[in-house]
Amino acid sequence: MRNIIIGTAIAAALALPQVCHAAVNDAADNGFSVTETVHIAAAPDKVYGTLVTPSRWWSPVHTFSKSAANISLEARAGGCWCETLSNGGSVQHLTVVFASPGQALVMRGPLGPLQGLGVDGALTIELKAAGGGTDLTATYNVGGYLKDGLTSWAQPVDGVLGEQFNRLKAAIETGSPDSKAASKKEH
Repeated sequence: MRNIIIGTAIAAALALPQVCHAAVNDAADNGFSVTETVHIAAAPDKVYGTLVTPSRWWSPVHTFSKSAANISLEARAGGCWCETLSNGGSVQHLTVVFASPGQALVMRGPLGPLQGLGVDGALTIELKAAGGGTDLTATYNVGGYLKDGLTSWAQPVDGVLGEQFNRLKAAIETGSPDSKAASKKEH
């Protein structure tokens, strides 16, 4: 099952236009670190406002309910990046530990298939005004225990996060997270 999830994530990431510059910073048996960077043609306050509304840009493919409309984010310390399920259930994806509108958002938690493993993660998103827009840098550090190690998880997680930040850029620049127009501006 794990290999199917990893293979599917890699295939999906390779099929996307590469707007977001992604990097696996480090990968070892006990954890990994990935960084996504993207320039968005909008002011930091606008980027932050959309960032904290993940239902507008997160891919429904990477939800438990298969609907991004079910995702919410309380952008305050202790706030939840949560998802409601049709059966009355819910999912806590991340917990906000730092929120500075227009500047940064830091959240903790294991995303997606990492939730069932003995790991934790920290996602730090920084926004900086640059070139008439905003440079967004997102770093996700994951560490913990997995019998076969975490090295092979770095690339698929990097691909999924890169997809999400490409969607954020498209949602802000074109009004649709599925738009290819934003990716064409970069190339």
